[in-house]
Amino acid sequence: MLAALRALGLQIDQAGENQVVVHGKGSFPQTQADLFLGNAGTAFRPLTAALAVAQGHYRLHGVPRMHERPVGDLVTALQAVGAQIRYEGQVGYPPLQISPAQLHVDGPIPIQGNVSSQFLTAFLMIAPILAARVGHDITLQVQGELISRPYIAITLQLMARFGVTVVQEGWQRFTIAADSRYTSPGTVAVEGDASSASYFLALGLLGQGPVQINGIGRDSIQGDIAFAQFIERLGGKITYQDQCLISERQQSVADQPLPAFDEDFNLIPDAAMTAAVLALYADGPCMLRNIGSWRVKETDRIHAMHTELSKLGAMVESGPDWIRITPPEPGKWRTAQIATYDDHRMAMCFSLAVFGPVGVTILDPACVSKTFPDYFLVYDALVTTAQEGVS
Repeated sequence: MLAALRALGLQIDQAGENQVVVHGKGSFPQTQADLFLGNAGTAFRPLTAALAVAQGHYRLHGVPRMHERPVGDLVTALQAVGAQIRYEGQVGYPPLQISPAQLHVDGPIPIQGNVSSQFLTAFLMIAPILAARVGHDITLQVQGELISRPYIAITLQLMARFGVTVVQEGWQRFTIAADSRYTSPGTVAVEGDASSASYFLALGLLGQGPVQINGIGRDSIQGDIAFAQFIERLGGKITYQDQCLISERQQSVADQPLPAFDEDFNLIPDAAMTAAVLALYADGPCMLRNIGSWRVKETDRIHAMHTELSKLGAMVESGPDWIRITPPEPGKWRTAQIATYDDHRMAMCFSLAVFGPVGVTILDPACVSKTFPDYFLVYDALVTTAQEGVS
């Protein structure tokens, strides 16, 4: 994302190891650019919306898997207000070409909510610009069930930090006033990633902890903080502090397998991958429901999880939006090489499979560079410490 913003002419300075300064321009200085975005849906979708109102000529593309990830619902919503977006190949999928357009809004703008919440996030973020352009309030109308709602809550809170209030009617209707304007809050502290915290919350449970996760605390605005409650239901003990969480196993169940579970993970689909691997250690079959969004992530995660858990000896069944995992019976675990499908979360969540009785090799561990380049260094230090009897 930073590389793309720089290619669009924005000045972004590295002010320290964990700090950047973005010099806002009100628009993109470069009105023509060819942007390669890898397999980053979180960059691709918001940039599609931002460039659709930027009055320039842009091409957005990525790796082959990115060209299999749908953007059609977002593009259709943008085209409904006059955006000029052309598919280079298959309709509904990247690559995209974007051209200057005369924008208009004639009523509530419909946008599908049942494939990816990123489509609504992308449109919400450009809504103040679009409302100012057309000179009147605009309303976004969600079609169907809105999945991953906590991510929309994050979007709305951050827009408010930048001075834009969105009038929300449930999770179906969002209105942005014509006089809305983004203003810099000066400094924004970015929380640690709650999805990535899920691996360490699970590690505290499996290794009996305690494991302290810094940078995310009791008041986190991220939906995946709810995974901590799931860990508690499995027998974990979570201590919630202002700037950290501490995960460990309840001593009363320390020598027992995890309880089997049947959970709806619609609100926290990324953290649900961690739950799928925890199912290996359960005392019975585990069901993960409402995870259809896995199908359009960095890989088809339902297929990938089904395949790789089966390698370890689990009995796995799956459908369009669910997966059922029966853990390996004692003596039936199998040594496995785990494919990661160029998916950072496959690599990180399967690091938890090493608590079983067999050897596990994770192929292409470098794919974690997308979000957590030193994940295995951090993980190895914690696991090594635990093996020495100090948690």
